Amino acid sequence: MSVLVSNLQGKVLVESKLEELLTRVVEQALGEHDIPENAEVSLVFVDDAYISVLNQQYRGIDGPTDVLSFAMLEGPDMPGCEEEQLLGDVVVSMETAQRQAGEYGHSFNREVAYLTVHGVLHLLGYDHQTLPDKQKMRVQEENILTRAGLFAPQVPSVENGELTTR
Repeated sequence: MSVLVSNLQGKVLVESKLEELLTRVVEQALGEHDIPENAEVSLVFVDDAYISVLNQQYRGIDGPTDVLSFAMLEGPDMPGCEEEQLLGDVVVSMETAQRQAGEYGHSFNREVAYLTVHGVLHLLGYDHQTLPDKQKMRVQEENILTRAGLFAPQVPSVENGELTTR
């Protein structure tokens, strides 16, 4: 499996240790879903201004968001693409991740890893439009993070239909 990392922002420091952690997290998520070894995911780090443009362009929502996923496997396979299977792009706002880490009371690395897993699960077809789907996705996110060595800071619980640990 291949994880391509591109840092298109300069506001938040991205250390090689973080890139290694995120590669491990992506590989863990893909490995748990029987994705072929030739799969490729692009992980792109941007700032709030950049993700705001994407959010407006693709979702019609003004302002920044934390993560966007752009799946490439929608529709029939393209002839000649058997060598590498590009699953898609996961775009993470590092500024938003930094803010949210403080809001949720955990490390910046854990927040970026969470957002990365969240984005990869979207590439694999997960969604959170309904409560059961949201719960299923949250459990998958925490299981993947735990198996990658990022344990939840507290025990996850479901309150009012929401899984509370992040």
